[in-house]
Amino acid sequence: MEPTATPVYLVFDLETVGFSLDYFDETRQEYLLRGAVTDEERDKKIDEFALSPLTGRIVCIGMQLISDVEERDAGGNPQGRRRSSKSVAYMVDDSMTDNDGTKKMELSDGSTVHYSSETTMLINFWKLLEQNRSLTLVSFNGRNFDAPWLMLRSAVLGIRPSRNLMEGTKFNYPNHIDLLDKLTFYQPSQQGATRRFNFDFYTKAFGIVSPKQAGVDGSMVGVLFSEGRLEDIAAYCLRDVAATWQLYEVWERLLR
Repeated sequence: MEPTATPVYLVFDLETVGFSLDYFDETRQEYLLRGAVTDEERDKKIDEFALSPLTGRIVCIGMQLISDVEERDAGGNPQGRRRSSKSVAYMVDDSMTDNDGTKKMELSDGSTVHYSSETTMLINFWKLLEQNRSLTLVSFNGRNFDAPWLMLRSAVLGIRPSRNLMEGTKFNYPNHIDLLDKLTFYQPSQQGATRRFNFDFYTKAFGIVSPKQAGVDGSMVGVLFSEGRLEDIAAYCLRDVAATWQLYEVWERLLR
């Protein structure tokens, strides 16, 4: 008998890019650049457009679906459970419109990438959560960045989220494990035992291969996207997701 799989966790990560300054009218340009005196200060503010869903957009959602697989023999008797995973990236392709649906390709490691417009990508993401309501989300800094980004960017595009990713309070929220909160014990600080480090630092501290070791990091996503190197972005995002799951396993085994 075929094993049955029940999705349990959804590990996720976003890649975002900022709009060009010309995207905004003069009033908003003045507001966004207010206080910038030098060219360096101006460029820094423009680079920060990628940090807000009101000044940028999502170009990739990397995901790893973790399932508990119940295996049975030919007679239908339980033979135990094992954990399996499937890696998927939703990637924006600006050559596609909202009416084009999605096109799928497979990366060399077996991961699947679904290309579409940003609107279609977000609609598909919320459908996935709606179809799997019991999923526990796993992220790194997801409560501060990825979750509000998904909620607000969807609203800007006229899409109603199927799940409130910001439900709960700062210290108690359901069905989401934000590893940055867990590893700082909900008391992030600038120094001391609960100092907040970046993802690269945490992975290396716990002996996990950093996603950046392949030569791509988040600061490069805007340039890669403008150059049409979509596969490179999807692969990097999925490396982030894989490392996030490995960091989760460390936390679950040693600190939970």
